Amino acid sequence: MAAQLHHFHFAQPGWLLLLLPALMLIVLRRGRGAAAAVSFPNLSILVSLGRRARQGAWHFGVPLACLALCTAILGMARPVWRDAYQSRNASGIDIMITFDCSLSMAIDDFMYQGGTINRIDAAKRVIDEFISRRPDDRIGLVAFAGRPVSASPITLDHAWLRSSLKGLRLNDSGNRGTIKESGTAIGSAIAAAAMRLDSRQSKSKIIVLVTDGASNSGKISPLEAAAHAKTLGIKIYTVAIGTEEGRVPGSIQSFPRQEFDMPTLNAIARVTGGEHFWAQQLATLESSFHTIDQLEKSVAQSHPVVDDIELFPWLLALAVLATLAAAFSLALNPPPAP
Repeated sequence: MAAQLHHFHFAQPGWLLLLLPALMLIVLRRGRGAAAAVSFPNLSILVSLGRRARQGAWHFGVPLACLALCTAILGMARPVWRDAYQSRNASGIDIMITFDCSLSMAIDDFMYQGGTINRIDAAKRVIDEFISRRPDDRIGLVAFAGRPVSASPITLDHAWLRSSLKGLRLNDSGNRGTIKESGTAIGSAIAAAAMRLDSRQSKSKIIVLVTDGASNSGKISPLEAAAHAKTLGIKIYTVAIGTEEGRVPGSIQSFPRQEFDMPTLNAIARVTGGEHFWAQQLATLESSFHTIDQLEKSVAQSHPVVDDIELFPWLLALAVLATLAAAFSLALNPPPAP
């Protein structure tokens, strides 16, 4: 209840002082009149001589008039329901995360809490923390394997974004993955992310490419896509994940040597003005994203916003209704003539 009253204010509380004389009038009206000048031992004879006075006007009309007066005074004091909050402006940095969902991301060569976890789960954990540290940035998500798929538009709704990240799945024998086509289309993923960033009017545009393999699918090469991104003013940070020991089994990839293409990932970052990272363990992966955090500082502005809902029209409407009801009551039941 106290929390609700915190929102209630009077914009012009000085008018409330008029309640004092109004209350005094009500009290004085109920006071006793002067003592009788002549005492009669029996009033039954006098009652029979006169007409019975109708008291309905005083029982209803006067209280309604008092109610109209008090509500009118409260209305003049302008009661408001006030909601105050901080309005946040976006930092002006737009980020697209391109996330590798190829089958090799199922390799469990990352250590976590004394056990091993696969690459996709390690990357999800670290990217989720990265998103939570940048509440003022617009961030989007593109997943890719044999082709890119938009998992989340560029948005400030990070709850939706993180839910989309959590829902990414590798394809399986039941064909239930986020992307059905196998392969690693890095060039197409960069092009898809760059196309979404190109429509944005922001001071800084960034792509964070997370992959554990070499490009072997798609209609555009990674370096062509990087050159196009550079012309759009987009900077690309590449993060290669996976250990040298965690090789791709033959059931996933015929040529394990294609797993890492460090020269291409380095060239993508260099051409666009970004940086390249290789995370072989969870701590290194976290450090890579912390470094990106430091390199791309987001500065957002916030300012207080006060939203007032005026309540006086309701009180004035009640005062008008009470006044009309009081006048109607007095008209139908006039007070006795002196």
